[in-house]
Amino acid sequence: MKQDLHTLSWLNLPNLPLPLKALFIGYLLVVGVGLGMAGLQIMLTHGMADGKFGLSVDDIVYSYYGDRSGTKLASKLNGSMSDKAPLAVREDIIKWAQQGAPEAQWESHYKAVFAKHCVMCHSQIPGIPDFTKYAEVKSRAEVNDGATISGLTRVSHIHLFGISFIFFFIGLIFSFAVNVPKTAKIIAIAFPFGFLIIDVMSWWLTKLSPHFAWLTIIGGIGYSLASSYMWVVSMYQMLVMSRHAKVYGNAWAQDL
Repeated sequence: MKQDLHTLSWLNLPNLPLPLKALFIGYLLVVGVGLGMAGLQIMLTHGMADGKFGLSVDDIVYSYYGDRSGTKLASKLNGSMSDKAPLAVREDIIKWAQQGAPEAQWESHYKAVFAKHCVMCHSQIPGIPDFTKYAEVKSRAEVNDGATISGLTRVSHIHLFGISFIFFFIGLIFSFAVNVPKTAKIIAIAFPFGFLIIDVMSWWLTKLSPHFAWLTIIGGIGYSLASSYMWVVSMYQMLVMSRHAKVYGNAWAQDL
């Protein structure tokens, strides 16, 4: 078996057959754009939790632990939703929420305010509160204690299953790389999975205590750097090193 592996001299990224190389390059391009969009989405949601663009420890704390000095509605209006209504309108809503969002003022005033500034999304998009209903608005006028357990459970399993598949295929493609020390290759392939677990577990820990928020940033940076390294090396070897007209030998056999 070992001898047979050594005969597959084309089994490396620079020497792959063109159809297989096209498959790998196409996948990496789409995943690269997708991960870039995911980063932008994080900046526009969690990254705006404190009302300022850019991801910070405070953003992580507000997103998972919450801002327990104010309401969920106020946190959103001062953060990621700050561009959805004028300052005077946002201050009016926040003051009403701080008073407990009395129902007596809903029909006479605030129902129309929410209809003008909020319900174009908060009545049409599944999975977010329906602000045509007073009960939904009232629930968001409570103290902001961050992410809910049900929400964390849903997002955690989506991330663990979905992103691990992405890392698996990036790692599989990278395993065909040449001129990469065996130890470095193992570390690069394994790190994204480890940092993904750190990232997801940090959400739950931050829900309990804001002191764990740093772990979220460490986890995100860790798997981003490791996966980016594999992405760049793989694309370079398939697009640049393949032009050297050199046979590099069986990449897997070299790692045995």
